[in-house]
Amino acid sequence: MNNDLIAIIGLGYVGLPLCLQFARSGATVLGVDIDPSKIEAITAGRSYIKHIEASSIAEMAAAGRLSATTDFSRIREAGAVIICVPTPLSRNREPDISFILETGRALAPHLARGTVVVLESTTYPGTTDEDLRAVLEAGSGLKAGDDFHLAFSPEREDPGNDLSQVKVVPKVIGGLTPACLEKARAVYSRAIDTLVPVSSCRVAEATKLLENIFRSVNIALVNELKIVYDAMGIDVWEVINAARTKPFGFMAFYPGPGLGGHCIPIDPFYLTWKAREFGQNTRFIELAGEINTRMPEYVVHRVADALNERGKAVKGSRILVLGLAYKPNVDDMRESPSFILMDQLNTRGAILEYHDPYVPVVPPTREHPHYTGNRSVPWDRNTIESFDLVLISTNHACVNYRELADWAPCIVDTRNAMAGIPTAPGQVLKA
Repeated sequence: MNNDLIAIIGLGYVGLPLCLQFARSGATVLGVDIDPSKIEAITAGRSYIKHIEASSIAEMAAAGRLSATTDFSRIREAGAVIICVPTPLSRNREPDISFILETGRALAPHLARGTVVVLESTTYPGTTDEDLRAVLEAGSGLKAGDDFHLAFSPEREDPGNDLSQVKVVPKVIGGLTPACLEKARAVYSRAIDTLVPVSSCRVAEATKLLENIFRSVNIALVNELKIVYDAMGIDVWEVINAARTKPFGFMAFYPGPGLGGHCIPIDPFYLTWKAREFGQNTRFIELAGEINTRMPEYVVHRVADALNERGKAVKGSRILVLGLAYKPNVDDMRESPSFILMDQLNTRGAILEYHDPYVPVVPPTREHPHYTGNRSVPWDRNTIESFDLVLISTNHACVNYRELADWAPCIVDTRNAMAGIPTAPGQVLKA
């Protein structure tokens, strides 16, 4: 075992940036993933995530500080193993920790005495010290806390946010035992500026859920107010911009067509599910989920209203969805509300295309495989003018919204992207 070697399992939006940060800090990093295309890309110095520069990968690989493999047996070489795998919801909106458990089973036979194992995947309290611990102990014959060290440290990655830099975002860490915590702190102190130790794995797991539940509830609030204020003839965006001038007691959240990303639409339901085990109800969380889940339906009604004003029905109308990514300036489509909007408009007979400079071709997705292979339409006058309506679902900064105003006959704007841009009367409908 090489105490200088850190193995990171899962090379997606969380794992790959973490690999690079440890490598930049002087550690030797072994990336592990079941997807051979990611291994090939890292080995060749290529990036498969839009906001991560290929040069960063190539530099660390050339320096011998970053390599990648699909071979789990190589984990026995590492002094620390960090797990960064998906934690989606099932079709019944219940937590699916199968990726965590399968990863635990795969690495357990190769777990050496003294290894530090840290889970970063967002999950409900108890996953680390109950579920993951059980599969690791069963598969390795070792005991957590005695023979190997076990901890939880939630990821705080925010793709596309310049303030979300692995090195500077404080890292919460909880260990199974005090010794486990100290070993995990020693691992992360090599690469992260500020560490925030807490008393247990469960506190660390609950911390991550609180962060995302806070966002989900407040986004639901402004989404609900958007609908209420619209009925009153009040622009919710103007209200928010006025309220955010208050220097205390207010934090601005913004409405949209629904929630996207791997965290906010999913993580709150991990706590909702776990709370039932203790006979507790989570009414705020569930209400927020209901409101946010209904937002695409509201947007589709606004699309129908906009088309009706022009004597058109949704059925047979050509509609361009602008933006497939769940948030601006990234290529991350996980849980994107754009797919829900497209599904609902398709059901109503619309003829749909999309434009997204970050997603030129739709890759395979778990929830929406029927869009795999669809291609982004070109951005030019003839193309945009051919649509009856443009629905702004994601407000990428690189899109020329002034050109959109010149070319599109009708725009439904869910992101306030057209604010401050001259448009014709009735051309833009906020949603």
